[in-house]
Amino acid sequence: MTSSDLSVVLRDRVGLLELRRPPANFFDEQLIGQLVDAARELDDDPRCRALVLASTGKHFCAGADFGAGGGFEQDRVAVSERLYRRAVQLFEIGTPMIAAVQGAAVGGGLGLACAADFRVADRSSRFVANFAMLGFHHGFGLSVTLPDLVGRRVAADLLMTGRRVGGEEAVHIGLADRLSEPGLQRETALEWARSLAAAAPLAVRSIRATLRADMATRVREALEHELVEQTRLWATRDCAEGIEASLERRAPVFRGE
Repeated sequence: MTSSDLSVVLRDRVGLLELRRPPANFFDEQLIGQLVDAARELDDDPRCRALVLASTGKHFCAGADFGAGGGFEQDRVAVSERLYRRAVQLFEIGTPMIAAVQGAAVGGGLGLACAADFRVADRSSRFVANFAMLGFHHGFGLSVTLPDLVGRRVAADLLMTGRRVGGEEAVHIGLADRLSEPGLQRETALEWARSLAAAAPLAVRSIRATLRADMATRVREALEHELVEQTRLWATRDCAEGIEASLERRAPVFRGE
């Protein structure tokens, strides 16, 4: 399923899914759909026992592009609803997945990284839940995945402040799992994936299913609520200001309107 935006390689029982929209790797419903379809195809392939999610360019993923040409100008709600309907299918994959995070995982890109079982970062990696600084509610199931990873209080801090978390802090708080040598996130993730692939595949999938339990159901329910809140807040002046300030690379001035 390799395309200009997504590369798919299966080697040594590890499937490598690589986003190819550098430098920021913004996603849209088309790219998320391609990613889900590729992951599901590998999930059904008995030769594949582990997945690595990576990307080309400077950043892992900066989420959705709210600038001109980002695909959200016509009907942001309808586009997001379709995107989330596809995104939730990532949580239904039975094969363990490791995200190799270089540069920044921002907004929906953080949500994508948190959809994986594990995350590898280096000291320069950055994890940012910047939604409050854009003036709207978070999405991509972060209501479930972020508290599961870092606890409710830390998740609240990250979501309400939108502050950046570096690689070392990410490992310390549980947002990332391993710290690689500089620039070696992908290599570290692939090595880890090969160790997962060396274990008994039926046992690995069974253990993973037990540990993740009803995550897909909880994410599906959370996405519905997240979209309702996003729809409400996208109509506010604060949201318009937050997105405009982000595009203009300046500090937003919020008025609670």
